[in-house]
Amino acid sequence: MKNDSDLNSLLCQNDKPATKEKLLVLLGPTASGKTDLSIKLAQALDTEIISGDSMLVYRGFDIGSAKPTLEEMAGVRHHMIDILPPDASFNLMDFLQRAKKIITELNQRGKIPLLVGGTGLYIQSLLEGYELNSQSEDTAYRHYLEKLAEEKGREYVHGMLAKVNPEAAARLHINDFRRIIRALEVHHLGGEQLSQKKSREFVYDCYVAGLTWQRDKLYDRINQRVNIMVSQGLQQEISNLLKAGVAPEAQAMKGIGYKELLPVLAGSEADVQQAIAKIQQNSRHFAKRQLTWYRRMPYIHWYQPELYRNPGKLADNLLWDVQRWMRRN
Repeated sequence: MKNDSDLNSLLCQNDKPATKEKLLVLLGPTASGKTDLSIKLAQALDTEIISGDSMLVYRGFDIGSAKPTLEEMAGVRHHMIDILPPDASFNLMDFLQRAKKIITELNQRGKIPLLVGGTGLYIQSLLEGYELNSQSEDTAYRHYLEKLAEEKGREYVHGMLAKVNPEAAARLHINDFRRIIRALEVHHLGGEQLSQKKSREFVYDCYVAGLTWQRDKLYDRINQRVNIMVSQGLQQEISNLLKAGVAPEAQAMKGIGYKELLPVLAGSEADVQQAIAKIQQNSRHFAKRQLTWYRRMPYIHWYQPELYRNPGKLADNLLWDVQRWMRRN
């Protein structure tokens, strides 16, 4: 991937009506350095951040989700963080409804929102105007799938979707189980797609920046971050959540970093070090899936942090590109 910041044919910038709301996006795989860079950018632009991460919405899931601390936020207001109790469910439509409202409010206040995250499905759907189709429902079939998941696991049901709609299965995380069931239901009823574009135009007047690393360096960063999470008390965090009544079957507990340690805390023979190694492995696989998804978004301007000896230089470079985009618009 190369830096495309000089592309004049950026899809988000072509033929934009003046009425389109403005939006900045910073995306990248897990452990790529989005948090620190987004704070610097938001401070320089006097704006606010919208989280595009599906795990940061849950209160109490802090360490394993790499949720920024108040100190790390450095006074920059963050939206879509700690908005739901730990046992709640959250899906694409929930994200779109909330994010669109915040984007509108910030534009009305004269600020250009900065959307930061790693959930490619959420970001692409927001930018390109995807919506759920309107197929009718089959309640009996849905209950059958839910029962099947209880008996054989969600992975089994996700595998069913992969057989009949590989594209939908690839973009739906196992945690987004409601939409997995919906996709199978749509297929069962004869539908072709779970999501459809409203149009070929982008919803927002946007600049999309992405962070990318050489694979071995990214994987080293991921492994190191998992070790830091464990040292910060990830096991204790999960234990506290369980004691507070959060069920192991809760959607948020299926997130990477949590599901691997649950057997250890349940008192099984699972080994802690093996669980940590599994978290690292699953995190690396997740980063790979994220990058695969981003390749479907050709309008991303790519930046390579490892090319900058001083992290501040990367922030300056990105800020310069964003300001140039702002002057053009």
